[in-house]
Amino acid sequence: MIVLRTREELLAWRAGVPAGARVAFVPTMGYLHDGHLSLLRAGRALAGPSGALVLSIFVNPTQFGPTEDLDRYPRDEAGDLAKAAGCGVDVAFCPTDPRTMYPHGTRTWVEVEGLDRHLCGAARPGHFRGVCTVVAKLWGLVRPDFGLFGEKDYQQLAILRRMHADLNLVGEVVGQPIVREADGLAMSSRNTNLGPQARQDALAISRWLAAVRGRFAAGSRSAAELLGDFAGALAPGRVDYASLVDAEELQPVDVVTRPALVAVAAFFGGVRLIDNTVLRP
Repeated sequence: MIVLRTREELLAWRAGVPAGARVAFVPTMGYLHDGHLSLLRAGRALAGPSGALVLSIFVNPTQFGPTEDLDRYPRDEAGDLAKAAGCGVDVAFCPTDPRTMYPHGTRTWVEVEGLDRHLCGAARPGHFRGVCTVVAKLWGLVRPDFGLFGEKDYQQLAILRRMHADLNLVGEVVGQPIVREADGLAMSSRNTNLGPQARQDALAISRWLAAVRGRFAAGSRSAAELLGDFAGALAPGRVDYASLVDAEELQPVDVVTRPALVAVAAFFGGVRLIDNTVLRP
């Protein structure tokens, strides 16, 4: 595995990839957990033995709001690179200076209209503009055949798919299932910030989603019935949102008549966690 730090190094590497060799790409902000590693293993399989697997590690400042946890975001580059090597990564692109990705500042932005009005987009204004901008930049450097993203960040995946299609970018956006801890908590880099009690309390999220799926399986289709008393079910967490939206357009729906997403964000011990489940009639 080689580690590259600059755009020039990455472009030079990409120019040397043989024609026909498949390139799989997993962009991350580091502090890799088993969810990330599942993306890397899937990318390794898609690239094949003669292809290349590229990982990026970059804590992107433009997707953090002014009151969010940029400085608190966990970092462990040495540990990340060891895990990446174990998953068959060929190239790790790890810029350490934000100017590597934003050499001329941030006057140019990539934004997908409409899909960010609800869920995390409503709670974190400008977040997805920052995500789309950095992913578009990285995509242009790597030019992958496959870019892999986790379905835990469902809204992000939907927005990036639309950006990819609208901008006629090369390759394909590939979603991968949520990876969970043994007790059901969705894996997240932010889980390490949970204290013991908050970690236990956070299991309310997966229990509530399981209850929603149970009500759906029993025939409930209305948002009111499916979501139920989510505030009580998620206590003592502080709910940011618990919503039923169309799985493609991410707009609120009152009744499930086509695939719909139940998404939740809640704070436990001051740590914001997200999770979701898709309901398919």
